[in-house]
Amino acid sequence: MNSVQTRSAERALSGGTWLIVCGAMLYSILTVTPLMAAHTADEWDWTAPILPLVVDAAVVIVVKLDDVLARLGGHGGRWPVVLRWMTGLMTLALNTADSALKKDLVGVAVHSVAPLLLIVTAETSLAYRRAIARAVAALEAEQESARERREQAARERAAQARTEAREEREHAAVLAREQREHEAALAREQAEREERQRREERAVRERAEAAERETRERREREREQREQERLRREQQARQQAEAERRERAEQAERERREREERAARERAALLNRGPAVGKLPEDEARRIVAAAFASDMSVRSAAELCGWSVGWVSARYAEHRDPSARGTELAIAGQ
Repeated sequence: MNSVQTRSAERALSGGTWLIVCGAMLYSILTVTPLMAAHTADEWDWTAPILPLVVDAAVVIVVKLDDVLARLGGHGGRWPVVLRWMTGLMTLALNTADSALKKDLVGVAVHSVAPLLLIVTAETSLAYRRAIARAVAALEAEQESARERREQAARERAAQARTEAREEREHAAVLAREQREHEAALAREQAEREERQRREERAVRERAEAAERETRERREREREQREQERLRREQQARQQAEAERRERAEQAERERREREERAARERAALLNRGPAVGKLPEDEARRIVAAAFASDMSVRSAAELCGWSVGWVSARYAEHRDPSARGTELAIAGQ
């Protein structure tokens, strides 16, 4: 028997088992529901099919898990056996209870057919599945053994072929090796002569390269020295220029401070003279007005210090605010 026939037998067994299980479940529901409805309160009549459904669900679980365990070659222990027989006996009792209460022996016999068939089918299908699993395992073991024997024979033939091929290769290799050794001896002599010639040429070339490299390195060192010297001179020149620039900036800053201090002293001297007794000379008056403008004094105070009119002082303040007006005035005066 091959695997195709085994799978066909398993499908037939599984289909027949589930057909009997489904038929027994339907028959049990139709038989037990009136009994449960007669022994249930009127307002709970709708619960009558629940008990046969629960019992039949347990039957389905047992059949399905037995199928899986049989395929895997396992055994669930005693509890699956207890559940299987308990559900079967419960189904038998529920199906025959109504006829037994009525003392109808024919009804008891008729209603016990489906439960008994379900119990025996469950046990028989389990036995069949285990037997099929053992047969399949034996068949697979036999096939594995035959495959190993074939593989062993193939390995032996391959090893023999490899041995023969290796012997042929070794013989050919001996002939080829002798030929190569002779050719190698001739080639070695020629190679030695060429090698000596190459060594001599290489020695001459290396000496020339060494001389050229030494010259190049000397030139490179001289160039680097010149570059370093140039960079050093440039750095010294930059440092000297920076020092001169800083010195000039410091000198300019000192001169600027001296000029500001001198101008501040002159402004203070001009502004601290007090009000003029009369009209001062124009040059002196202009200096006083410039000092007053720089000190943010009012036009009237500047007029008191120089003795000139407020209008003239205002005109001088305007010149200080807008130096272009002074140039325009001087141009007009020149004309």
